[in-house]
Amino acid sequence: MRVVIAEDHALLRDGLTRILEAFEFEVVAVVGRGPDVLPTLLDCKPDVAVLDVRLPPTFTDEGLQAAIAARRQMPGLPILVLSQHVEPLYARELLSDRRGGVGYLLKDRVSDVAQFVDAVRQVAGGGTMMDPEVVARLLDRSRPLDVLTPREREVLGEMAAGRSNAAIAAKLFITEKAVSKHINNIFTKLGLPVSEDDNRRVLAVLAYLDS
Repeated sequence: MRVVIAEDHALLRDGLTRILEAFEFEVVAVVGRGPDVLPTLLDCKPDVAVLDVRLPPTFTDEGLQAAIAARRQMPGLPILVLSQHVEPLYARELLSDRRGGVGYLLKDRVSDVAQFVDAVRQVAGGGTMMDPEVVARLLDRSRPLDVLTPREREVLGEMAAGRSNAAIAAKLFITEKAVSKHINNIFTKLGLPVSEDDNRRVLAVLAYLDS
């Protein structure tokens, strides 16, 4: 699996490269500046890109803007964004086109190698991976969730984190049938169409929560 990395901190950049190569990813390019990201992605056409949100020269949103621009020219390009802080605005922008795998992970999570590698694989496969802290922020900001029961809010949080029904059932110690029932109730209460597509349902829920 071919990967492009965009990260300005040399130590973290080297660490990401070593981790991915240890798990048999092929890191085809590594860049450290915002203006280099888009041409590199267009030239390499990777299976997935791992991008820092804030890159030189302005350290604002160069990585994010490059990701959005790249997805316009290569629809569905899988993008995993890394950020130092929880920034829900960036999460909403990344999800806005609803095409291809997307992820938003706090840099602290990179220290958990298994979680980071799983996130890269999930996004490369067309899935969605949202950091639990980002999900929590989105949930806390959304007053319409008052219509949900505490258990439904738990299930919604796990859905937004990209977990399957089986994984949700295992984590919450309930049956998959109960999870399906809660999900149907969630979509009904929030006015969202029921879908068996995990990626689309997560994107729909997150888009609604951040609207």
